Amino acid sequence: MLVTLLVPACGDSAGGESIDSRSARTIATGLSVPWGVAFLPGGDALVSERATGRILRISQDGRRRRVVMRVPGVDSNSEEGGLLGLAVSPDYASDRWVYAYFTSASDNRIVRFRLGGPVSPVLTGLRRGEIHNGGRIAFGPDGKLYAGVGETGDATLAQNRRSLNGKILRMNPDGSVPSDNPFGGSLVWSYGHRNVEGLAWGRDGRLWATEFGQDEFDEVNLIRKGRNYGWPEVEGRGPTDGGRFTNPAVTWATSEASPSGAAIVGGTMYVGALQGEAVLRVPLSGARGRKEASLLRGRYGRIRTVARAPDGSLWVTTSNRDGRGTPRSGDDRIVRIRP
Repeated sequence: MLVTLLVPACGDSAGGESIDSRSARTIATGLSVPWGVAFLPGGDALVSERATGRILRISQDGRRRRVVMRVPGVDSNSEEGGLLGLAVSPDYASDRWVYAYFTSASDNRIVRFRLGGPVSPVLTGLRRGEIHNGGRIAFGPDGKLYAGVGETGDATLAQNRRSLNGKILRMNPDGSVPSDNPFGGSLVWSYGHRNVEGLAWGRDGRLWATEFGQDEFDEVNLIRKGRNYGWPEVEGRGPTDGGRFTNPAVTWATSEASPSGAAIVGGTMYVGALQGEAVLRVPLSGARGRKEASLLRGRYGRIRTVARAPDGSLWVTTSNRDGRGTPRSGDDRIVRIRP
């Protein structure tokens, strides 16, 4: 069945170009759980493999691929840990820094390096777990580095502001605390999160995040400075306790989604769904979102990451070799969807 989606062009909330299943093309195969995708200024992508600790450089057309880094100290023995998110410095042309979030033998951590060079710690000591390690990192339009950190299966950490787990963190590129963070001396930007694996900014500069629920509801949240998003007191929409908790903009049943990476094109958010095996489409309007027809449902299996390339296309990674999927010939793969 052909699904046609209308995608607003950048800077235009109405109208736009269409994306449909005929525009999807596989540009890389034979990968080992590709998790993070970050683009270099020239348009090539850096892709992390969760289980191997390798970073691949893949050309825009997928024709050239090579290993450019093996991140030392990666421990992929935990069920959901390993080499996770990647981010490229906004000043990469001059500083050449690449950032990675990974699970080590003792913690989850963020490091930075120049490709092929030594690794420098940015943030260490995040609790690691068999599950809910978070792992998505991205630079915001303010030049700060944001990180989704899971609560590692200990739900009490999400409401504890002294813990950095179950949070979205905001830091300077060197890992120090920005002076305008909401809680003095703390990297915590928002809290009450279960497991955030998707971070994306709209054209208005506002941050949106995806979050895994437990038994009932997965979420998309509009992230506001210092807000409490309720976990474990609230899953999905519920009582706000007099404004103490912030409700999500969009929810799905957990059987529909398990949302991971996300990207925003124009006024629409695209979300990778693991259990839902689709790219979920969420048009955004103000502080609200709505669910519309999904893309690629069931075609490629579990979808981990959706990233917007400099040319406006979406790069979509599968996660069928992560121990929970059913690998298909050529898995794991990267699929490009072009307007």
